[in-house]
Amino acid sequence: MTRRRDYYRDPAAPRANRIVPGGAAIVTDDRGRVLMHRRADSGNWSLPGGTMEVGETLQQCVVREVKEETGLDIEVTALLGVYADPAHVIAYADGEVRQEFTVTYLGRIVGGTILVSDESTEVRFVDPAEFADIPIHDTVRLRLRHHAERRDCPYLG
Repeated sequence: MTRRRDYYRDPAAPRANRIVPGGAAIVTDDRGRVLMHRRADSGNWSLPGGTMEVGETLQQCVVREVKEETGLDIEVTALLGVYADPAHVIAYADGEVRQEFTVTYLGRIVGGTILVSDESTEVRFVDPAEFADIPIHDTVRLRLRHHAERRDCPYLG
């Protein structure tokens, strides 16, 4: 597992040298809990998702990444927003420093069973009442807040 370090609004952050298209999904259960996984590389709770591979659409990327990280099959149902914040960079041990670029979708479960992958230490549905008490990166908190607001239009930022 490649270790990473997130920098957010940090003047000491290294300068980004790549932008990599990525996608994530907010998937809820019938009780309003959000599907999340605890990242093995940072220890933060996060939405399942990842980066695009050549030959796939961003929606296909999100479906694949959710399956890989959680064991669940989903279908994309809507767009929550585009999150491309140059104040959020992610530094990897190999020298790559990415500027955040994540398209976040809403999705619903169509199959599968929750499993923990090598990218996670835990996968479960998290009650929004727990968000304040668990480690979640500020950029993910923004997406969770936008979801809770039930916005009429996608976020474009």
